Amino acid sequence: MRSVWRVSDVRAAEAGLMATVPPGTLMQRAAAGLARRCALLLADRGGVYGARVLLLVGSGDNGGDALYAGERLARRGAQVAVLPTAPGRVHADGLAALRAAGGRLVDAPPATVDLVLDGIVGIGGTGGLRDAAGQLVAGLPGLRGRDGGRATVVAVDVPSGVAVDTGDVPTDGTGRPRAVRADVTVAFGALKPALVVGPAAPLAGQVELVDIGLGPWLRGTPALRVTQWSDVRDWWPRTGAASEKYSRGVVGVATGSRTYPGAAVLSVGGALAGPTGLVRYAGGARDEVVRQHPSVIATERVAGAGRVQAWVCGSGLGTDEQAGAELRAVLAAPVPVVLDADALTLLVDGSLAGRLRNRDAPIVVTPHDREFARLCGEEPGADRVAAALRLAAWMNATVLLKGDRTVVGTPDGRAYVNPTGSPALATGGTGDVLAGLLGSLLAAGLAPERAAAVAAYLHGLAGREAACGGPVTAPDVATALRTVAAPLL
Repeated sequence: MRSVWRVSDVRAAEAGLMATVPPGTLMQRAAAGLARRCALLLADRGGVYGARVLLLVGSGDNGGDALYAGERLARRGAQVAVLPTAPGRVHADGLAALRAAGGRLVDAPPATVDLVLDGIVGIGGTGGLRDAAGQLVAGLPGLRGRDGGRATVVAVDVPSGVAVDTGDVPTDGTGRPRAVRADVTVAFGALKPALVVGPAAPLAGQVELVDIGLGPWLRGTPALRVTQWSDVRDWWPRTGAASEKYSRGVVGVATGSRTYPGAAVLSVGGALAGPTGLVRYAGGARDEVVRQHPSVIATERVAGAGRVQAWVCGSGLGTDEQAGAELRAVLAAPVPVVLDADALTLLVDGSLAGRLRNRDAPIVVTPHDREFARLCGEEPGADRVAAALRLAAWMNATVLLKGDRTVVGTPDGRAYVNPTGSPALATGGTGDVLAGLLGSLLAAGLAPERAAAVAAYLHGLAGREAACGGPVTAPDVATALRTVAAPLL
């Protein structure tokens, strides 16, 4: 897991570290890492010597980082121009160092620019870019380098204009982001929420973390954690010589109906890609499920399914009286459950919602934004992490809030974000596949938050794998899921 820290925690860590080192040390460490990354990017465009570099600098230390990085590039032969967004209020020492190295002040972007350093606003910025800076940033896509290609944009610590603690991005009257869209963000000391969650995350581009010595000073609880492949590998249930289908776990799947048999087929397909040894299906799509997945044991009702270690319920189930009865039967079982799609709609009924809060076994709910709004009476809003945690506390359930950067929130206040999301997954039925995989992981014994984090990670990888073949359908994702999970089995 990679930890992600709020601005207040980063500020406190910086203050603690700065008290132990000479003045300016942290800025020089940051500038050195920033200049190194810029040099690597310029190496792909003809090298540092003779490169045209534009620094957009504001009045804070973020601009100072950019200026000192620009000084290092200038001493290697780059032609560095500085365009202040707050003339007369730039970091004085950084500007003096850059000018001594041959850098120059300009009042408009040069005709040729290979690389832009965004040092307008750092982690202290709020409210999006102001008009002048916003107009300047809007023109960045039009800048061209020596090779005729678009100028590479590198954000200093965070893209200017994003809401750092939430990942929100303010927009103008036309809906255009009032923030920088970077190709690369060089973060200093710690990841911040805007780099990994919410609409700000795509604006960060590729994120590189530079160690400036903050680690020992970052204390308390991270804002959230980012799942990595190493976590997925370490948490995946292991099999041995004595393993058999029942010891690996049995997952029950109560999804689909005669009206929506596809939901059953897809959720069962997701479950079969997981680590459990047996899948039991209960529902009106039993004939279609067995036809496509002959290893599955199928019945009509939950009550007749037999013993399982976890249930998946909801996708394509319907919302009629029989669907409600099946959901109640699932909730009555003393095992972990995944509630998706129609099960979430049924939960709007207060009597069913009450069953959740009084339940001893774990629950995982998997809403997208509209389902979240039905459950909570409001949209997730600007802070998706806080929204997921509020719902988790209210429902006493682990919440997997689906989206480009899926967020997992737990009832005790922990949060995780998935980095593998893909637009390819924005198509009907892919959530059914995710729910099935999640249920399989729970049945194999994973804790709810780990099961949710692993399922989201592999589901995202499957979306990317499926997209390599062109337009994606949910069956493509189910097939790709088996491919991406194969190294773990």
